[in-house]
Amino acid sequence: MKILHVSAECYPAAKSGGLGDVVGALPKYLTQAGMTAGVVIPKYRLKWLNERPFVPVFRGAVRLHNQYFHFTVEREQGDSLGFPFFAIDIPGKFDRPGIYADPGGYGYGDEVERYLCFQQAVLQWILQSPGQPQLIHCHDHHTGLIPFMMRYCPEYESLAGIPTMFTIHNGAYHGSFRWNNMHLLPFFRSEARGLLDWNDVINPLATGIKCAHRVTTVSPSYLNELMQDSNGLEWLVQHERAKCAGIINGIDAAVWDPGTDHYIASHFNGDIAAFKKTNKQVLGQRFRIDLSLPLITFIGRLVGEKGADLLPDLISRVLNSGMQVSFAILGTGQPNLHDAFRHMTYQYSGRFDAILEYNEGLAHQMYAGSDYLIMPSRIEPCGLNQMYAMRYGTLPVVRSVGGLRDTVPDIGEPDGSGRGIRFDHFNLDDGFNAVYRAAEFYYHHRQNFEKVRKKVMQVDFSWERSAREYMTLYQEMIEAR
Repeated sequence: MKILHVSAECYPAAKSGGLGDVVGALPKYLTQAGMTAGVVIPKYRLKWLNERPFVPVFRGAVRLHNQYFHFTVEREQGDSLGFPFFAIDIPGKFDRPGIYADPGGYGYGDEVERYLCFQQAVLQWILQSPGQPQLIHCHDHHTGLIPFMMRYCPEYESLAGIPTMFTIHNGAYHGSFRWNNMHLLPFFRSEARGLLDWNDVINPLATGIKCAHRVTTVSPSYLNELMQDSNGLEWLVQHERAKCAGIINGIDAAVWDPGTDHYIASHFNGDIAAFKKTNKQVLGQRFRIDLSLPLITFIGRLVGEKGADLLPDLISRVLNSGMQVSFAILGTGQPNLHDAFRHMTYQYSGRFDAILEYNEGLAHQMYAGSDYLIMPSRIEPCGLNQMYAMRYGTLPVVRSVGGLRDTVPDIGEPDGSGRGIRFDHFNLDDGFNAVYRAAEFYYHHRQNFEKVRKKVMQVDFSWERSAREYMTLYQEMIEAR
């Protein structure tokens, strides 16, 4: 069985968020389970892609209206990721130092043309390849038009017999563009026009949902949430519910292993208390905070989707209340939040500090050294940070949305399944109460705190479990076709 994953991201080649983590891990575990799986992404001018050796395997040209864009499909030599990895070099479209935006944070103005080029290049390559995949797995709106093109564009209709899966990693982004750009599309059958349309625009996310044989989301709760709130696609998701499934993402247990992680100062050898204490002390080299207090960290993008805009007021309220905790933040995002956190490092010196950068190694060290990880997300389709945290014995404090609801039962659950602390409403009162509960649990229920910390390190969040669920769906789809 040959599965081809088509995506805009794949860790470590190109990563902006969870999409990259998933596409970088799932094919590896599918391959380990005996199923041949590969990945193809655009070839950006990023460090990893620039440094790795690639070999050309196919050359072609894509037409957008009256322009042709030449492309080269290249395969990474040595398959260092654990699976065949391909990058499509499209000069003038992806040879830029960023995935979706330039280094200054400004988005590229030709996203429509870029991903129309990429999707067609993928299909032309498959069309001309002697060994075609048995199933094409598309990820997010960047690849949402592929199932449509395979079924309704005469140029690609010979591929219609290949089943397609479409995974929604983040339904907030639709990739929509106006109908006056229709001329950029390959010729398609006129009767299929309605499959492209949603609210009078061409909507790749909606088209992927309509045209793919199966649709998955990255958690069961997120699938239910999309039926209630998906920026206007609620009715469509409800209508297509029968072909949808929610599968929780996994984490790469080889990368996120507290016993071998080369990013952390002290490895886990069975003594959780010593492991946490030593790694917490190391954080004192980077953060000016009181490490004798329970440490609550936030790691990730400083944007509204992640609830980061709640943090300045929430942390100020907590620290002004006299609660004995410390906070550390790692991430980049909105400039106004950068300014707020810089000010807070002086206002709450010794109790709060922030490093406003992307730093993979420091993130690992923070998971290993923190007592709690806070995730006040507005939207969290699956969430991986809470799984990373638990893998390193750090308890999550999360809002009850998406995959956070599915992976973090509250410590108050009567069946003893608790793994962290949850709060429901995105406001200061609920957030403050969650942090208060975390401090109380740390100080006044220490025995239970240590028990839960030990338990969460043993939870199986590995990709083996998730890969088995995908394999079952793949098999059903291939047999049905």
